[in-house]
Amino acid sequence: MAGPKQREYVVAAVGATGAVGEVLLRVLEERRFPVGELRPLASERSVGSRVRFRDQELAVELARPQAFDGADFVFFAATGSLSKELAPEAVRRGAIVIDKSSTWRLQDEVPLVVPEINGAAVEKHSGIIACPNCTTIGFVMALEPLHRAAGLKSVVVTTLQAVSGAGRPGIDELKAQLAAPTRAEAPEPTVFKAPIAHNVVPLCEHFLENGYSSEEMKLLHETRKIMGLANLEVSMSCVRVPVPVGHAATMLVETERTLSPEAARAALAAFPGVELIDDPSTNRFPTPADVEGRDEVLVGRVRRDLGSDRIWLWQVSDNLRKGAATNAVQIAEEVLRRGLCE
Repeated sequence: MAGPKQREYVVAAVGATGAVGEVLLRVLEERRFPVGELRPLASERSVGSRVRFRDQELAVELARPQAFDGADFVFFAATGSLSKELAPEAVRRGAIVIDKSSTWRLQDEVPLVVPEINGAAVEKHSGIIACPNCTTIGFVMALEPLHRAAGLKSVVVTTLQAVSGAGRPGIDELKAQLAAPTRAEAPEPTVFKAPIAHNVVPLCEHFLENGYSSEEMKLLHETRKIMGLANLEVSMSCVRVPVPVGHAATMLVETERTLSPEAARAALAAFPGVELIDDPSTNRFPTPADVEGRDEVLVGRVRRDLGSDRIWLWQVSDNLRKGAATNAVQIAEEVLRRGLCE
């Protein structure tokens, strides 16, 4: 005898036509999230365009307060200004908001969640749950297994970030510059502060008065909040590279208790959502090309530092999936698993 039918939910997706929004719809479908009605929403310039979901074409409507009436979940994959304006309106209308922008991440009353690490934090939400920066998610997924195995004291990290971290305009800028017959004929950069094709740019987002970029400071503060380590030392540099999808990071990790490379590999291999690819004898290590389209965070190059007991490792993740859309859907799944959406 068949059991009771699973409840389905009204889901709105703000920014449905963007790089993350498109992947969000795909992930909702792949993971069979119980969507009864999908409302694709966007800013005025995208209204009237169409998106595909479950073999249907749906018209994109304007993101405005009335669009959230009756919604159970609202995913924001749009600008921070749109989230700041509309997320409270969605909450007032009874929805749970899962926001991908940086607007709410460091607000004390807003949980900042990577479900494999701090899924219980969703229970403290007051309507809005923040999804961390795409760089932060892969970073903490590689750190958490080492933290659980031996504690953490400090990390030195350099990230190598794909152009899709800047959304569709970043992808388009790389394509346009690569298509130019010569570098001299390439379009002037507008998304990035220097040409990105055939180049590496040591700036993600914009510089702050302290000489660090806004992306670097996100990495510091978000990591501390997610992991519950207010005093964790993080020394960071964020670099943009001419890769379409897939953020990478090289990390030097100091643990509280000495951790051998073998023990580090075992901890990483056992952690949900992490896959270890690490065999120097056969030149096996993960690259952004390996991770595109996957939800796992891939880790390799695990080795002891030559001058200390610290551990080196290399990490890659798909910044549009686990770094954004998949993590957001996992947050919603965690909400349902804990019975927080009646």
